Amino acid sequence: MATTIRDVARAAGVSQATVSRALSMPELVRADTRARVEAAARELGYRPNRAARGLITGRTGNLGLIVPDLANPFFASVVKGVQAAARAADHSVFIADTDEEAGAEVDLSRALSKQVDGLILCSPRAPDEELAAVGSDTTVVLMNRMAGERPSVTVDNADGMRQALEHLVALGHRRIAFVAGPRTSWSNAQRETGLRGTAEAGGVDLVHLGHFPPQFEGGVAAADLAVASGATAVIGYNDLVALGLLSRLGARGIPVPDAISVVGCDDIGMSAMNHPALTTVSVPKRSAGRATVGLLLSMLDAGAEAGPVHRELPTQLIVRDTTTVAPVSPTKGSTR
Repeated sequence: MATTIRDVARAAGVSQATVSRALSMPELVRADTRARVEAAARELGYRPNRAARGLITGRTGNLGLIVPDLANPFFASVVKGVQAAARAADHSVFIADTDEEAGAEVDLSRALSKQVDGLILCSPRAPDEELAAVGSDTTVVLMNRMAGERPSVTVDNADGMRQALEHLVALGHRRIAFVAGPRTSWSNAQRETGLRGTAEAGGVDLVHLGHFPPQFEGGVAAADLAVASGATAVIGYNDLVALGLLSRLGARGIPVPDAISVVGCDDIGMSAMNHPALTTVSVPKRSAGRATVGLLLSMLDAGAEAGPVHRELPTQLIVRDTTTVAPVSPTKGSTR
């Protein structure tokens, strides 16, 4: 039989109303009484009814998360981090996928805001002015994106690209191609900034191959351009793009890394499973998800007193088997 609030009140020697206040509005209860109630609740395994608690606190116990593409393992890992942190705080998570459509972000945000206490927008593609319209109905935190004074959690994309480019330069590469992601991607802009700055400082001929879908197919489409550019190494916007590059290069009989080196970004699980294993910039996906939930919950607790907050997490180059010293002769392969 489930433990009730009456059982906790009897064990703690207080009224049911005191138990309710101690668990939902602890600041209104004396510290010694609150400690006694909490100890009784833990011992009996009592968990407050979320619906009833919501009537008192005005909180739903739900958080919203909007991502561009759940089929991308990067976002699946982010979801794992968000759910773990939310569960630890006794919150549920509602998840929505925009399918890389920036126009869907604002509509989904408005729909979810009516059902949640706070909202996380992960890698949103919408322009800053459109994001400014989101948040009038609920608290919003951005992840993997900065927009004005919005609270956000990001990763150091520019430094990740610096690490990747310096690694290739150390291997003797001087003409390096970049397969860019979506034009509307904040992360892509940060990665391009890091690449350009490092290339200029190191005397590298950086070849921008254009913007491609951030999926496997995008890398396949860009591979022939990378070969035609005469680059001895190519960096993909993310690991899915890099894996597409590897697939097409393999189909053409161009050996990686002997003829051309390939680097990805994100360090999704498949990057280590591939043969050859992909050199990539590791992004702390789950940590970022947990940090974003922590920031959102702290803002909900602080209310109007919370000011602009930003947290940036580091990236780390993971060297595997798709990079080696630059070839002496230009890239050659089948004409298929």
